[in-house]
Amino acid sequence: MRFDLLMMIRLMMLLGLIKCAASGLDKVGGKHGWDQNVNYTDWASHQHFYVGDWLYFVFDKNYYNVLEVNQTNYEQCIDRDFISNITRGGRDVFHLTQARPYYFISSGGYCFHGMKLAINVEQPLPASPAPSSSDKTNASPPQIVKHLITPVFAISSTLVWMFLFA
Repeated sequence: MRFDLLMMIRLMMLLGLIKCAASGLDKVGGKHGWDQNVNYTDWASHQHFYVGDWLYFVFDKNYYNVLEVNQTNYEQCIDRDFISNITRGGRDVFHLTQARPYYFISSGGYCFHGMKLAINVEQPLPASPAPSSSDKTNASPPQIVKHLITPVFAISSTLVWMFLFA
């Protein structure tokens, strides 16, 4: 009975990891997080954001916050009339649910010091069809994106964990 319960729990964890891993989790600012003296325009230019991804804001909640704003408020660093305050505890996530531009700022004057982020969220890339046999000589290698790597890693690590501790 105990073995069946443990296997059921492990299977549920595996399914949960697969579901969570299907979307990307992007730590805003990379290793620096949401802080002053980070060029978020440069950081965002090296990222690709898709519907279903999550932004992960890591910051000191005693100093900073994260507000979703419109384009005008982003450009002028206006922290009134924001769309949503996503600040909860300094380790906050935001789900990108639509293909559109998103704008985020930190209030208290920090926006004027560069704590603002603008991103463009796209629809996920469709799977490319396999090249026909006549196209194989000119075919480029398949593009591997985070939406493939993350689920593979999650599944692999969970299976290893299940076999080691079963």
